[in-house]
Amino acid sequence: MVYNVIGLMSGSSMDGLDIAFCNIEETGGKWEYSIEFAACIPFSEEWKNKLATITKQEVPTFMQTHTAFGAWMGQQVNAFIEKYNLHHKVHIIGSHGHTAFHFPENKTTVQIGCGAALAAATGINVVSDLRAMDMALGGHGAPIVPIAEKLLFADAGLFLNIGGICNISARNNNNIIAFDICPANRVLNELALELNMHFDENGNEARNGNILPDVLTQLNALDYYNQSFPKSLANEIGTEIILPILQNVNASVQDKLCTMTEHIAMQVAKQCALLNFANTAMQMMVTGGGAYNSFLIERLQEYLNSYNIKVIIPDNKVIEYKEALAMALIAVLRWREEENVLASVTGASRNSIGGALWMGNQ
Repeated sequence: MVYNVIGLMSGSSMDGLDIAFCNIEETGGKWEYSIEFAACIPFSEEWKNKLATITKQEVPTFMQTHTAFGAWMGQQVNAFIEKYNLHHKVHIIGSHGHTAFHFPENKTTVQIGCGAALAAATGINVVSDLRAMDMALGGHGAPIVPIAEKLLFADAGLFLNIGGICNISARNNNNIIAFDICPANRVLNELALELNMHFDENGNEARNGNILPDVLTQLNALDYYNQSFPKSLANEIGTEIILPILQNVNASVQDKLCTMTEHIAMQVAKQCALLNFANTAMQMMVTGGGAYNSFLIERLQEYLNSYNIKVIIPDNKVIEYKEALAMALIAVLRWREEENVLASVTGASRNSIGGALWMGNQ
């Protein structure tokens, strides 16, 4: 069976809305994919401000933002369809939305971007609210991308995504273990803004800095890093805990970027050690914006050499749109009423079929 699907992803780094038109095919239980067209639609300053302050909005304003963001995503999808002449070719849309609240301890997660508004705007069936069912079953609702790694990327053993938050997944026999490691680009990008840069290209500024040992020790001592998995991070860990630690120290921005980069590399290596692969040679596929940060990748590889792990960087479409591809696959599985969230990853009581379905056409 062949599905033409659009996947939508708005990550914690707030780069913009990722849109990927994917061809996903299932034959005899084997899945294949291709990313035919993809784009990242930058957020306007107005939307950046709304998303950055979403947790401070009162309920009526919050709900209006939720609806408006769904409608806005629909407008972007319509423009994308027009640009690539995809009229009447899209079977379904899988939309992650933008995470506003994430409280696993209370079984609560909220991704804004109303699925009904998106379906109404596009006239295409939409699957949204992808994490809610897993949370209701006692899971962390995250990560949810590993289902795509299991079905679409069978060759690699380790997967690292470096976006606003850095997360990892690993094959353990027939199970996949996955969890959030630490804040990443959301913090690095905020520091880069102090240099009037949207991001530190190739990690060049960090490369010219020096590690701040006391700050690095403070960052590495955060309680989250000693928690056992499954576990997941809220965006606020980066913006309200780690970023202030870095901003309040009397040092250059380059030193702060260098220290944060080292922190990310060290935490990834620490978690790889805890996963304990008995020093078996493995490949780690790295995706997300951080895959372009050559200094971070160098520091990461330096640490991973001790564990016989080789970093692999895939092609640009996979680097940039793997998560949007995953949302497309999750939507297909929801449409087929097949499991699309893995309990071995999230800690839920069972695997689940997640996602609310909104019928955009009759």
